[in-house]
Amino acid sequence: MPDKPLEQACDARVCIHTDQILDSCMDKDCVEDLRVYLTRESQAALDRSTGAKTRCAELLFARVEVEPLAYKRGHYAVDLTFYYRILGDATVGGTRPVTITGLAVFTKRVALYGGRGKAKTFSSTDALPTPDGLLQDRLPVGVVEALDPMILASKVREVCDCCRCETELTEIPPAIAEALGEELVLTGGTRRLYVTVGQFSTVRLERGAQLAVQSGGYCMPTRECCDDEGCEEDPCELFSRVDFPVRAFYPEGSDCGGTSCCGSCGK
Repeated sequence: MPDKPLEQACDARVCIHTDQILDSCMDKDCVEDLRVYLTRESQAALDRSTGAKTRCAELLFARVEVEPLAYKRGHYAVDLTFYYRILGDATVGGTRPVTITGLAVFTKRVALYGGRGKAKTFSSTDALPTPDGLLQDRLPVGVVEALDPMILASKVREVCDCCRCETELTEIPPAIAEALGEELVLTGGTRRLYVTVGQFSTVRLERGAQLAVQSGGYCMPTRECCDDEGCEEDPCELFSRVDFPVRAFYPEGSDCGGTSCCGSCGK
């Protein structure tokens, strides 16, 4: 069969392989009294401090694990572990606050529909799995998208006042521990730092799928290649596309009023 003209091919349906979202959910978690495991120097500063407060939290990594639910065919449990780097200040005597750093860990589980693929898919990039892996069904891929958490509250407690049933952190991924730059104190100390955080996240399960989509044409570059670092973008051309910062010329605290103000008054 002769090849179709390019004009006809651009308006035809084409087959693509992509990840199809089978199920998804969004969550707004308020995690209360999450223990912060401080670095050794930070723990020493907290123990001799008169008080401490947290400044910010950064989401370092989220581990995603998927396993089938035995009681619900085609559904899967998605276990999520969020690792946060917490920064705060400890007040030691009358000196300037001492910066303290630590790790907080939050775990949760959600149940989503992930389907059951009858066809077994293999590709040239696959590595040979373990013997157990050869006999297991292909699991859907779990994906989580999350923002850095909001610090809602923090408190310092004496060790003797802490909950006896508190779960101790026993395993930390090496990369997470190294990112903090110093050994963490998992046990001991006379005081402990706790934070309450607000976490926004979305979770989804995906499987590979072949889909037919309407093609609007092939994607071709619209800019010529350049072998000179200075010719990629003309600075005056770039500046001409920047919106005029009207709000920057308003006095602080003034009301925008009318429709002449760009953006929201609260920003």
